[in-house]
Amino acid sequence: MAVSPGDARAALAGRPVRGTQLLVEHMGDVFRRPSLVFLEIAWRWLVSVPILLVCWEQAQRILAAYPLENSGFNSIDSQNPWVAVVQLTGVWDYYSPHVLSVARWLVPGAVAAWIVFSGLGRNLVLMCMERRLRFRPLTLMGLQAAWTALLVLTFWCWLRAMRWAAATHISTAGEPDLVGYAMWAIFLTLGFFTVWALASWALSIAPLLALLEERSALSALGQSLRLGKGFTSKLAEINLVMGIVKIALLVLAMVFSAAPLPFASELGTGVMQTAVLVSTLFFVIANDYFQVVRLKAFVEFWRIFRAAK
Repeated sequence: MAVSPGDARAALAGRPVRGTQLLVEHMGDVFRRPSLVFLEIAWRWLVSVPILLVCWEQAQRILAAYPLENSGFNSIDSQNPWVAVVQLTGVWDYYSPHVLSVARWLVPGAVAAWIVFSGLGRNLVLMCMERRLRFRPLTLMGLQAAWTALLVLTFWCWLRAMRWAAATHISTAGEPDLVGYAMWAIFLTLGFFTVWALASWALSIAPLLALLEERSALSALGQSLRLGKGFTSKLAEINLVMGIVKIALLVLAMVFSAAPLPFASELGTGVMQTAVLVSTLFFVIANDYFQVVRLKAFVEFWRIFRAAK
């Protein structure tokens, strides 16, 4: 006798379910619906490509007005890392006033564009995934702004922690503790990445609650913190696994880009540039695919734990 989807979800809700237990099934569902991934790629690239082009144009203008030769970049000692670090600091000090003057207007504009396009794009992806959802981009833009604020705060805290590690292990007064600094750098980076993956699920599920349960942005954000232990643990687990997947994709992309390096003298620099380009495209597309998989997983667990309510 066939089992209805509702009965299957009720059975899943009645017994322990791991957040990653159905992840392969969700990956298959998304793979069979390429329109979802296409929409995700489209809205991300629609906003990212113009921003990158503006960054490239501004970088070319700065380099035209202040050439690399004047900054001392060409005289960096690549054989001595300690000397090279000091020389790179001088290069940064030379360019930082000009970079910061551009960043003061470019970064807020890029963030605002990202919030607008992400609200529109994510709404379209969810409407394609769930046909009954309504078009409410303003609500999703507000929640995306909150997500961005949390990301900026996490990044700022990471920078402060890295500055502390550098100040306590590397100084001009004595021999620098390179091993200790490297250990703290790895520990702090992975730690903040894990904290972000475990803490950002509330802002990741809020847009779904706003659309699936017809809530306002504030109501969805408040409800995301009161979902119950069972649902919350599944969301945090999925978010953490997706963070690990992103690290794995980044490592794979780095390995692929460096694969032709031993044969660079025979193959030429063009092959290396092609490898880097292909690896970058692989990472970006695969990352967008898994973003849709995460949304799919969130929606399915919402059906298990909250659809009946």
